[in-house]
Amino acid sequence: MDFGLDETQREIAELTAAVLAKETDPGQSWRALADAGLLALALPAELGGDGLGVAEVAMVLTEVGRAAGSVPALPALAALGLGVLPLNRLGSPEQRAALLPGVAAGETLLTAAVHEPSNPFTTRPGTTAVTDGGVWRLSGTKIAVPHADTAARILVPASLPTGTGIFLVDPAADGVACTATHTSGGGTEHSVRLDGVVATEAELLTDSRPGEAIAVLHRYALAAAVALGDGALAGALELTTRHVASREQFGRPLAAFQAVAQQIADVYITSRTLHLAALSAVWRLSAGLDPGQDLEVAAYWLAEEAPKALASCHHLHGGLGVDVTYPLHRYYGLVKDLGRFTGGAADRLAALGERVAG
Repeated sequence: MDFGLDETQREIAELTAAVLAKETDPGQSWRALADAGLLALALPAELGGDGLGVAEVAMVLTEVGRAAGSVPALPALAALGLGVLPLNRLGSPEQRAALLPGVAAGETLLTAAVHEPSNPFTTRPGTTAVTDGGVWRLSGTKIAVPHADTAARILVPASLPTGTGIFLVDPAADGVACTATHTSGGGTEHSVRLDGVVATEAELLTDSRPGEAIAVLHRYALAAAVALGDGALAGALELTTRHVASREQFGRPLAAFQAVAQQIADVYITSRTLHLAALSAVWRLSAGLDPGQDLEVAAYWLAEEAPKALASCHHLHGGLGVDVTYPLHRYYGLVKDLGRFTGGAADRLAALGERVAG
């Protein structure tokens, strides 16, 4: 098992970092990534993509997280982790051709509704799909859906009479109501209510065996979240390290004080642990293996330990850390939102316990 990045992955990470460092307008950063071809990595060659996979997409997400102090990160989670990766795996050629090129061009977004009230990452959705005169009618409520109101399609898991399925729902369709909800980082997120929304078989993703589609969606969603979180924590660590190395008190840099050195070391340990767990989970996914415990460990670490590390970064910055003109609060907000997106530490710990227990 070699977690070292290959040449292609290193070049993708370096290019993403360079693009985000050059683009000073947050509103144009998404288009800049598209112009560099970084949103088309996972698309098949016939759609103008590079035919790469989750490991390469994770490189982009990690660098977006690292730059989250100056660029929006939730669009990347929505479009790549909740849209491109699962649709590329589960969608028909017609579905992929209709939706993926727009995302690669930076013109549209995709997203997914993986949470329901008090039931994150549910494998038995309360949202239902029933047949009615040759079509499906979807009803239910989803929460914490990134960019639901502006997405070209929302991937919506629903319970069918024979199991579960995932539908491509147009947020502008009759019966869909999107209500904006608050986030820690100020990103766009919605609750989505479905009331008899009509869907056809052409809008149902492929499920070759019972439960496969929803399991694939959940894996990609969690992998995208931990990759973003890995980058965000690393970015906050870099920012804090520079601060304590340059800020002086009593004629000495803050980093020279033992208490400060110990705290920044704890943040480093948390960051490296999350990085290793995220890298291991993504490696297993890219190899076609069940990410199993690795993905749950990474998600738990993101939800439980990463916010504590960001609190230490704030403490080491003093009053500067809460200045709205300083980027640290954006890292903190993103990490809090991602931890919540995973379902929270208790939920992820319970999922890990189930994995360990078999």
